[in-house]
Amino acid sequence: MNIDVTHSTFRAFRNRNYALFFAGQSVSQIGTWMQRTAVIWVIYSLTHSASMIGFAVFAQQFPSFLLSLFGGVIADRYNRHKILLVTQTASMIQAILLTVLILTGHYIIWEILTLSAVLGIINAFDTPARQPMVHDMVNDKADVANAISLNSAMVNMARLIGPALSGMVLQQFGAGICFSINAVSFIAVIISLLLMKFPEFERPAIRKKISSELAEGLRYLKQTPSISMLVFLIICLSLLVIPYDTMEPVFAKVIFKGNAATYGYLSGCIGLGALIGSFLLASAKKGTNFRMIMLMSIVVLGMGLILFSRMSHFAFALPFAVILGLGSITPMSTSITIIQMEAATHMRGRVMSYVAMAYFGMLPLGSLLIGTVSQKIGAPLTMLCQGIIALLIAALFYKLIPKITPDHSDKVQG
Repeated sequence: MNIDVTHSTFRAFRNRNYALFFAGQSVSQIGTWMQRTAVIWVIYSLTHSASMIGFAVFAQQFPSFLLSLFGGVIADRYNRHKILLVTQTASMIQAILLTVLILTGHYIIWEILTLSAVLGIINAFDTPARQPMVHDMVNDKADVANAISLNSAMVNMARLIGPALSGMVLQQFGAGICFSINAVSFIAVIISLLLMKFPEFERPAIRKKISSELAEGLRYLKQTPSISMLVFLIICLSLLVIPYDTMEPVFAKVIFKGNAATYGYLSGCIGLGALIGSFLLASAKKGTNFRMIMLMSIVVLGMGLILFSRMSHFAFALPFAVILGLGSITPMSTSITIIQMEAATHMRGRVMSYVAMAYFGMLPLGSLLIGTVSQKIGAPLTMLCQGIIALLIAALFYKLIPKITPDHSDKVQG
């Protein structure tokens, strides 16, 4: 039986570098989600405070916001492959330090928050290099959208497996084992990076000041409303809607009267929904209206938040957790897919750094905001308000986005 790889959901695997990257990241991302789940659970167990969870997310994400623009310039100036080798090795060292801290049993919350901030600094350089490098891994540029969607599917497969596995490990062995598994998982991605082969890197002929390159990236965004409008959408979602996950431990422990395993299964169901959304995107055919899919998924997310917020029984909440995952990942994935496909090659690193700045800047502020509000009015009412806000955002951008058409003339560097 012959399979037409050109139209296959997995056609990006024809590219050796991408297949290696996917394999290594698949292992590493599971460890990353295990660590992320364990950190939040440890902090909530120590403090019993939703606002402190928000502060923990702030500690990890805000350094990425501060440094992501600088990271974007570095990604456009230097060899992204080597940048990733450095950042992934640094992430492994951070996980090892966290493991040692927890396993020795002599730790306080500020030590955990400090290591979270260190990871945020590493991610400020990792994300702007890793996202555009998908283009470098794919030989046939027709496979780029498929590769980005499969990348998202891989992350969400990890989001499905990682939290559920973390919940079980937390319950049986404790957080230290979760962190040690994450540290070991980085070996896979580092090996995959070492096995990749790229053409010799050519540095830009003209070296400008960093401030000039940042200003050039900002001007490019202003001149390309089809991209800047999507960045604005990411800002709105990251500040007001996506931080609903700040309240997951509260629902697991307080509303559903569960334990670490309950939290893990809840996060796993959200990951399942996100995985389904990612595979649907990966299966999208040429000519698919990604902008309309993005807007419809925000509506799905809003309805999911409203319905989940009304649940008081764990079993009844799980289907709506899947809907949450489906709705929350698709707007971000489609936005990044559109931006990477439409951004000019010489601007891609800086454009992605502005995307990272929008996400990493607003998400920690949103987590602080949502954590504080839920502490005052309760998690269910806070999530209900987020669902209504998501529907309002979808209505606003339904009016704005169709009026903006991409200008493909910016793809050619003048």
